[in-house]
Amino acid sequence: MVHEDDDTFEPHHEASPTDHALSELQLYGYRHDESTPDPRPVPEDRTIEGAVSDIFDALIATMADTALDFDLDDLLWSTVNSFHRAVDRVERKLDDNEQAQKRRQREQDGSEVKAVELERLIEVGKNLIERRDSLEVFRDSAAEHYLRTTGTPWSPRTGSRVNHRALTSAMIDSRDFITARKRADAQVLLPDGPKVALTGGLDFNDHRLIWDKLDQVHAKHPDMVLMHGKSPKGAEKIAARWADHRNAPQIGFAPDWTKHGRAAPFKRNDQMLDVLPIGVMVFPGTGIQENLADKARKLGIPVWRFA
Repeated sequence: MVHEDDDTFEPHHEASPTDHALSELQLYGYRHDESTPDPRPVPEDRTIEGAVSDIFDALIATMADTALDFDLDDLLWSTVNSFHRAVDRVERKLDDNEQAQKRRQREQDGSEVKAVELERLIEVGKNLIERRDSLEVFRDSAAEHYLRTTGTPWSPRTGSRVNHRALTSAMIDSRDFITARKRADAQVLLPDGPKVALTGGLDFNDHRLIWDKLDQVHAKHPDMVLMHGKSPKGAEKIAARWADHRNAPQIGFAPDWTKHGRAAPFKRNDQMLDVLPIGVMVFPGTGIQENLADKARKLGIPVWRFA
């Protein structure tokens, strides 16, 4: 007879999920997920400045007056740039978080589930802002050390360098006022009717396909307003000619190359989507078209592809 506590004949089984979770905690501790709010504080500014000082002191003490002396300036520049790139990565996550919040705002139906999800996104956004501001302290402190060491101010090779903590409340209020006024002016100039965005490459010239597809959309939405990137040739130029012949209202969003440089087409995409079109017609093109399609999908805007 086998005693009830005798495990001689106990079948072999794998570790339980609880055991796995406890083992992970013992080995690695609790690891936060970026998709959930993180209660941990960011480092204090003085702690960051001390860490950056140690990094520069270690590099200079190791490489100065050695055969690596010629490489020191480049490595110090790259050290500052690593923090600058980290700021850019968090900024992109902030952009995604903002789009997710806008999408959740439109989906609110009074249910607790939708409300909790929006609250989670807001808290994650606040965490991202704290991370960005803290990484900017890393970058700016490193830039000061770079200036003292090399005698040359540090500047990024692409993009711009912004310190968000330096924005005073008066500056923010002023910028909000200007932005609100521009938005109000733009709304006055926007024709009534459902907006349909169209994008396509400069080298795509299948006018029959473009006109046919626009005619199909126009038949379903006779009061549609066509939005396009105002390109001088290609799919968007053909679409503009279609609007002229069909007497359909159109809005051209030309990239502001002077203000945004190489990022101008992507900023233009954001402006088009801010109008919240009912759909985006995508014809073959480049990464600019893919960028618009990806951002539209994140906003829950239908994307219609044609080739």
